[in-house]
Amino acid sequence: MALDKFPIRGVTSATVRGLATLNTNKVLLLFMSYKGIYKLKNPKKYIGNPNMVVYRSLWERKFMRHLDGTPAVKKWASEEISIPYYNPVKKRMARYFPDFYMEYVDSSGKTRKSLIEVKPLKETKPPVFKKRTKNVLIAEAMYSQNQAKWAAAEEFCLDNGLEFKIMTEVELGV
Repeated sequence: MALDKFPIRGVTSATVRGLATLNTNKVLLLFMSYKGIYKLKNPKKYIGNPNMVVYRSLWERKFMRHLDGTPAVKKWASEEISIPYYNPVKKRMARYFPDFYMEYVDSSGKTRKSLIEVKPLKETKPPVFKKRTKNVLIAEAMYSQNQAKWAAAEEFCLDNGLEFKIMTEVELGV
């Protein structure tokens, strides 16, 4: 693995090999912040600039591989759709870019269109806390913001004949 792929200064491949044997949330967060440009195998399926398909986590990269390599997926895009929403944390309008748009043929032969958001399971549930620390306040703000984004996405999908799905590590099998 190339050292330039690591988002934290001073992290070496030896450090990562040592961390890979641990099963902690800190290791999970390290790998969730992994970023890069995905190289398409089927660029004709991609909607958008095929040279700038950016992933912001290993989970997103895994899902890109699935979209790119699955014959039932006819078209897909990454962060190409903008949905306006009211951000309750910043108290103003903002734009939400769902992680993925895809068109696929389901098992009955029907073409379906979906917006997909890839998130850790813990960010899809209200934060549980014993003491209101700074980290809890940040988690509450993130949860509130995500709920507003997802409500706007649900409405957008309803208006445009799409379905909205949130995929976590459970659905991705990681």
